[in-house]
Amino acid sequence: MTAGTVRVVWSPEMLGYDFGHGHPMTSDRLELTYRLAEQLGVLERVELVAPGIASDELLETVHEQDYVRAVRLAAEHGRLDSARGLGTHDDPVFPHMHEAAARVVAGTVEAARAVWAGEVEHAVNLSGGLHHAMPGAASGFCVYNDAAIAIRATLDAGAQRVAYVDVDAHHGDGVQAVFWDDPRVLTISVHETGHALFPGTGHPRETGGPGALGSAVNVALPSGTGDEGWLRAIDAVVPAAVREFAPDVLVTQHGCDSHLLDPLTHLRVTVDAQRLVATWLHDLVHEVAGGRWVALGGGGYAVVDVVPRAWTHVLAIAAHAPLDVSTDVPDEWRAMVSERYGRSGASRMGDGREPVLRPWSSGYDPGDEVDRAIRATRLAVFPHQGLDPDHD
Repeated sequence: MTAGTVRVVWSPEMLGYDFGHGHPMTSDRLELTYRLAEQLGVLERVELVAPGIASDELLETVHEQDYVRAVRLAAEHGRLDSARGLGTHDDPVFPHMHEAAARVVAGTVEAARAVWAGEVEHAVNLSGGLHHAMPGAASGFCVYNDAAIAIRATLDAGAQRVAYVDVDAHHGDGVQAVFWDDPRVLTISVHETGHALFPGTGHPRETGGPGALGSAVNVALPSGTGDEGWLRAIDAVVPAAVREFAPDVLVTQHGCDSHLLDPLTHLRVTVDAQRLVATWLHDLVHEVAGGRWVALGGGGYAVVDVVPRAWTHVLAIAAHAPLDVSTDVPDEWRAMVSERYGRSGASRMGDGREPVLRPWSSGYDPGDEVDRAIRATRLAVFPHQGLDPDHD
């Protein structure tokens, strides 16, 4: 395994995307992750690349020109625009916001272009995955939609089909909206139901526009879903839909706010299960897309206890050097965290719970909320894809 096979977008400048003290979207999530990955030797196996800043022209392949201008005015002159989501509780304005957000975009686009060009096999941008940003507005801690811009850049570079799989606890509404009527892009989101969680969308009936029916796939899980249900839902929907679509590139969003310790959501998933899903997606990309994989971060607000471990696992899997969940968290890292936060965090890279998959082929239970959610998705979207909703 050569270092150049896997590219990881990272530089200290990436920490500039931070909404300020007390906001859940703190850049500490990234710093702690890269410190942990470094101390576990993961970064020795990858090529680290510092991104530039995306041009307005690139941003405007997805975002409205007036919106990009509004972001600049907000950041440079404090001109708030609540109609465009700027200066809200979720998306407060901060100095250099445009440059910070545009750097995230550049990182994801550069990663995607390198993967498509064959310069690298896999590429990771954990600062990316800002999936809520809309063409004309900031939303849900997201200013520019790096995932959508990178997917469009990949299509413009010659890819015929791109699949996007989002396992964040929140619906990937922005990416879905951008490609709602584009049959070249498959968007799949497995999330907590919008009846209980922001952004309130992502219902099974959302299956794509009239020109792309079946291109949007949404699994809306009941609050309280744990490892077994989460794994069952992903296994019952994602592989079949991706295989049938046969993408040239797979883009995945690994928001880890599905964890049971996350303060903003109500799912009950462990790091062990999140790691397992990352391995599934890695295996799937080698099966269906020639190994062309762009992996992104996203949500995750248990800053000390969850995000660094979950995302270090993603980095290690991308580097073809997965870490066992029984691996000890380095004492040096725990001491640093203890000094900063007054507690040292988890001692192992897993939560000590062996995730068990109960495959869909084991039978449908109409009395089970998770099974009903899975079946609703399969019934809504599989026929549009030429798949049988009742059989694997």
